Amino acid sequence: MEIDDLDRAVVHALRIDGRAGWREIGTVLGVSDQTVARRYRRLRETAGVRVVGLINPIRLGYETWMLRLHTRPDTAAPLAGALARRPDTTWVSLFSGGTEVSCSVRVAAHADREALLLQKLPRTPNLVSVSAHCLIHHYVGGAVGPDRRDDALTADQIAALTPPESAGDPAPITDGDGPLLDALARDGRAGYTELAGATGRPESTVRRRMRELRGSGTLYYDVEVNPPVFGFRAPVLLWMTVSPARLAAVGAALTEHEEVVFAAATTGATNLVATVICRDMAAFYRYLTARVNGLDGVDRVESAPLSRHVKQLGAVPGQGRSTRTGSPRTSSS
Repeated sequence: MEIDDLDRAVVHALRIDGRAGWREIGTVLGVSDQTVARRYRRLRETAGVRVVGLINPIRLGYETWMLRLHTRPDTAAPLAGALARRPDTTWVSLFSGGTEVSCSVRVAAHADREALLLQKLPRTPNLVSVSAHCLIHHYVGGAVGPDRRDDALTADQIAALTPPESAGDPAPITDGDGPLLDALARDGRAGYTELAGATGRPESTVRRRMRELRGSGTLYYDVEVNPPVFGFRAPVLLWMTVSPARLAAVGAALTEHEEVVFAAATTGATNLVATVICRDMAAFYRYLTARVNGLDGVDRVESAPLSRHVKQLGAVPGQGRSTRTGSPRTSSS
């Protein structure tokens, strides 16, 4: 499908506030609310665009781990599928060569991390090796805010759509929040009637709880896209070894790179991980040799081209309700 400037503006607006009303977005963009709703439906149906609601692990003090799993080629896809069905994974990807699966796992601070990270891995005799890296500081992407790739809106338009900053302590997740969070992980713009049906709670209760979760920063919204549709055909994961004295400076520099959609400091032999999205491999070469090469303190870089996202942000589309322990809408708040 052809992506035009209005499509990009709608996606940019949703990255700023995933539950902004169509009328609010239309007013900022200078089009009708019906036009915005129609564009979102088209983007969702044909371009893989989806708003998802996610808990904020940083505000809640959760640990986030990245696992690198090396397998035999015929095992990688089934393993990735099994990991994607876990409610504690936030993304699962296959990398070129067909022998590596990487995923991000959210672990509550009080949990037994060894049991969650390793003992509950899908049992497979073809799992060759596993390495686990704790994300110790987030620089860009996800819960810390949008990256630099969106440039469709002006500063004034961004300001008009930006919701108030979170205030107070984060609202703790309760067992009763599970169905609501599951529904928002499938569709962050689900209407209150739909959410009430999914949770068995009155609409007024759902509205109030969503205000509490979002207002305290426990809940945030992000936008899932299919990068090739938007002209980006070279997603690559970078594992960097950076001098500790330069780690903060390199991380800060990456936040200014429009190619970088995620970056974090980690534990392990490599201490910084980043996801970059370029238009093609020639553009990635230019990025690697010009921008990454120019970062003082980067001693080594390992690049892993991404083959396929099995799970990108929220629940896998079509997946049923999870056993969590903790349709496009036409209006929202």
